[in-house]
Amino acid sequence: MTAVTIHPVDLDPGRVADGTYTTRRRGGLDPTALIVFMLVLLCVIPAGLIVPGMTDIGRPAQLVSLLLCAWWVAGRIHPALAMRGPQPLRWAVGFFLISALLSYGLGYLRGLTLLEANASDMEMLKTLAMIGVILMTADGISTRERLDRALQVLVWLCGFMGLIGIIQFASGYDITQNIIIPGLEYKRDLTGFASRGDGLFRVPSTALHYIEFSAAMAMVLPYAMHYTRFGETRGRRQLAAISGVLAASAIPLTLSRTGILAAGVALICVLPALPWRIRANVLVVLAFGTAAFMVIRPGLLGTLKSLFLGASNDPSIQGRTDDYEQVAQYFSERPWFGRGTGTFVPQAYRILDNEWLFYLMTNGLVGVFALFALHVVAISLAVIAMRRSTSEADRQLCAALISTQFVSMLVGLTFDSLGFITYATMWFVLTGAAGAMWRLTHPSRQISTATPHEQFTGEFPVITLDGAGAPAIGAAPDAKPALPSKPTESPA
Repeated sequence: MTAVTIHPVDLDPGRVADGTYTTRRRGGLDPTALIVFMLVLLCVIPAGLIVPGMTDIGRPAQLVSLLLCAWWVAGRIHPALAMRGPQPLRWAVGFFLISALLSYGLGYLRGLTLLEANASDMEMLKTLAMIGVILMTADGISTRERLDRALQVLVWLCGFMGLIGIIQFASGYDITQNIIIPGLEYKRDLTGFASRGDGLFRVPSTALHYIEFSAAMAMVLPYAMHYTRFGETRGRRQLAAISGVLAASAIPLTLSRTGILAAGVALICVLPALPWRIRANVLVVLAFGTAAFMVIRPGLLGTLKSLFLGASNDPSIQGRTDDYEQVAQYFSERPWFGRGTGTFVPQAYRILDNEWLFYLMTNGLVGVFALFALHVVAISLAVIAMRRSTSEADRQLCAALISTQFVSMLVGLTFDSLGFITYATMWFVLTGAAGAMWRLTHPSRQISTATPHEQFTGEFPVITLDGAGAPAIGAAPDAKPALPSKPTESPA
């Protein structure tokens, strides 16, 4: 009898006949494929390249994000287009959208300058793109295998970004300027590529800023560790390991406190889910990596040390603390819904290197609470999925999903993180992945295998139960059989 290697959650019971199971892998446009395509555009194409005549929303990856939002909305109108079943993440995202819309409307009632109005409209488009990515990741990824595929591609792409950053640091030349994509134009140079004494360079890779680049690399490190252990094949495990080393090596090259702190928080979150042997291996790799940097670039560690020890005299730190007085004044005027979504533009007010303060100014206390609630719900769903999981691989992936939210909350205190599309889109995908893991580990088959009903025609592979209760391969009849009134339970 032919062996069947299909993950249990790929099987949808009761769809053909009693005791019959069919795989949920179908043809047609797959949401996972579009999400992966968006990630490729995000990481490979430099952040300065946009569609001519457009602003930041014209980045190709951002346009795909808006397409995902339209797809999810269409799925709500026509259920055959999207996954069905309960999803707690929808409520958190819905509350976030409502708070943004209220602040958006109240901002226009306040009266906006042309600069503020344009910024507010742009921020709402970015919010819709955010919602599309989160919900299509949570609802549209149909199987555990497809979720693994999307996250593995993200790890590999971050390895590519890490390699670009290392080349930039070693050569002192921004090689991304040589990347020309037909139909796109440079809106601006990457603002993060700059020298910093002793021949060192702050490098952004293909991201817009070196802080954004370092935060993105740190956020993905737990996933590189996960797929180094649990990749399907030896080649994929090796590729994940190489990508993780490249991403980790690029973090100190950005000369950013944010990236180092974020990497530390990520490791603290995932280490408890690892066996002691793996924890020891991670510490050994860190020790050897530090020694290698001391030999290859002796001044680098001294510069990084000064970033922390000299933080009290750092102009960037002083600039952040100087924001508090002006922020308090504006906050007292409109504390609940803020001055309007996206209206606190640097040209009219000042730069806020703090995402939480930015939301406090633009969306008020309600907006800050909505953003915090989104983090909390994602953490809760990952924790629930971890408790349901019966395999070490699932538990470690859930730990990585939890680390993403803590990293995001931390870096939101050090720069306006969601204003940078590369980092923000990665966070959107990983937040949606927490909702996907909650659904895929749900004990109810009708939730974990929720999928649109399609018209079954012709021959397609099915798995049936033989007399001994073991799965056996068969073929569906030419005509579509009647569906049972009540789905049968899955095989043990």
